[in-house]
Amino acid sequence: MSIAASSSPSSSLRPRVVLALVRRDFRQARSYRLALVLDLLFGVANLLVFFYISRTFTNGAAIDLGGAPSYFAFASVGIVITLVIGAASTGLAARIREEQLLGTLEALVVQPVSVPELSVGLAAYTFLFAMGRGAFYLLVAGLWLGADFGETSWTGLVVILLAATAAFSSLGGLLGAVVVVVKRGDALVGMVTYTMGILSGAFFPISVLPDWLEPIGAVLPTRFAFDGLRSAIFEGSGWAGDALVLLVFSVVTVPIAVWFFGRALALARRAGTLTQY
Repeated sequence: MSIAASSSPSSSLRPRVVLALVRRDFRQARSYRLALVLDLLFGVANLLVFFYISRTFTNGAAIDLGGAPSYFAFASVGIVITLVIGAASTGLAARIREEQLLGTLEALVVQPVSVPELSVGLAAYTFLFAMGRGAFYLLVAGLWLGADFGETSWTGLVVILLAATAAFSSLGGLLGAVVVVVKRGDALVGMVTYTMGILSGAFFPISVLPDWLEPIGAVLPTRFAFDGLRSAIFEGSGWAGDALVLLVFSVVTVPIAVWFFGRALALARRAGTLTQY
């Protein structure tokens, strides 16, 4: 695969370079078809767990479910947006770690590829696969398990997903920088994203949290992603404010994350540790 140099490879973002990295990762993933199928089946099993939990605890009318007609519908959207947030925030770190273990990170870094191209290109396939999984799970929840998505604003759904991806890609850049420097940042990656999801309403409303935790959950950026997507799907309106918060968050934090990721790569190159894992 040949990637031609640009006039300013340190700051450019060329779509053909990103697509080349996506095609590479897709071809690699396609060679493990059984793993892809098992991944999808595991997600369906996860949906079934929440479906039967919702049938066990049916007396939840007093709890605010963000417009969702049932707890299962509430949790289904939580699962989908968690996939997207997880891909955006951990995809780069996971890919960096894999490149380290395969010994290919140094070969990528010395190519005429800018830091934005490298960060977007390495995380893009993981994100696209997460979007596909999320759409498949919503389809299963709606057609097979009876979740009602009849009021969905498709414009709002797409806008919230894109805004959430942009917002949490900044966290992905920071976590990717950690992995480049310290090598074993996967535990931190999992802990941060899991904690944010739990505190901001992934699988239950933040109103059931202890009083001292609820204000923390209310201001986490993940909360705006969950609330925005549920508003778009179950009410068809009310998602614009959440999308605006996520976009403002991304405008502020993405350049900072790209800078940190670039500095981490430069530090590892000077120290000669790109090939270490």
